[in-house]
Amino acid sequence: MVLEMNFIENDEPFIIAEMSGNHNHSIEKALKIVDLAAQCGVNAIKLQTYTPDTITLNVDDGDFFISDKSSLWQGTSLYKLYSKAYTPWEWHKEIFLRAAQRGIKCFSTPFDPSAVEFLEDLGCPCYKVASFENTDLPLIRVIASTGKPMIVSTGMATISDIDRMLNSAYGAGCSDITLLKCTSSYPASPANSNLLTIKHMKETFGTRVGISDHTLGIGAALASIPLGGRVIEKHFTDSRALGGVDSAFSMEPEEMSMLVRESKTVYQALGCVRYGITDEEKNSVHYRRSLYFTRDLKAGDTIGMNDVRSVRPGFGLSTEFIDIVRGRKVTKDVKMGTPVSWDLI
Repeated sequence: MVLEMNFIENDEPFIIAEMSGNHNHSIEKALKIVDLAAQCGVNAIKLQTYTPDTITLNVDDGDFFISDKSSLWQGTSLYKLYSKAYTPWEWHKEIFLRAAQRGIKCFSTPFDPSAVEFLEDLGCPCYKVASFENTDLPLIRVIASTGKPMIVSTGMATISDIDRMLNSAYGAGCSDITLLKCTSSYPASPANSNLLTIKHMKETFGTRVGISDHTLGIGAALASIPLGGRVIEKHFTDSRALGGVDSAFSMEPEEMSMLVRESKTVYQALGCVRYGITDEEKNSVHYRRSLYFTRDLKAGDTIGMNDVRSVRPGFGLSTEFIDIVRGRKVTKDVKMGTPVSWDLI
């Protein structure tokens, strides 16, 4: 596969559909998700590259058991969860090829050096770093040493964490890094999203910024754009009803299509700081208020208080002159509905 040096090609919102483990261990479902993502108009589909053994230990209790009652995955071990969620490595090539055939980009999140090596053999054009790995500096350096663009979720990271991560990545050879604001809860609440961090992150670190959004719906994702966000990542599935480890906070095709469409609308609507009349408003100027005669007058008549009014359209004198016009005499006969002009006074 050809290396794409400009993975994110311009300043427009770049939409990433995260497949995660929503394929339910069916290659047919995985390929269907790619097809649907492409139909929705996303820019890229993202995978996660690990095996249960590369990401955790096969221990069913203690630290390795998910006991948090607020977790979607409470009551199982990490090993069992990842056994259910991982994407078999032998699928990757077929998924990458399907994405290319559908005209969208495909990349992945590696969780250890062996995954980076595997993805390099596939020609992976970009690497994502998950929030839980953004402090794993040895892994950061391995990924950065490929020279490929990196997209890093910043969930739970302090400013110091991000600074250390960036220094490690830049030092290891990566020059293109995007930081994504992320709230590492599943689903995340809007109240805990703190989107203003996006603008601050861009100003502080000088990178491209965006959001890895775990809230439901598209509101938070769209709100990131006026704050400078140019990359939006959302988990994606063909149907929440059919299940999947992340399906509860994943978007369905109709929602993803709406996100793609409305992100373009928001981006275009931002425009620039501008006052005054735009080209599209030129014809509307005529519908401003102006001064018009409200009854017929004969030449020499004095213009009374109720003989002129501020009305639409805007072909008469500006309304600011109404007190000057009243009490003057008309120079010729005028009919009701005539715009007031200086030559008539």
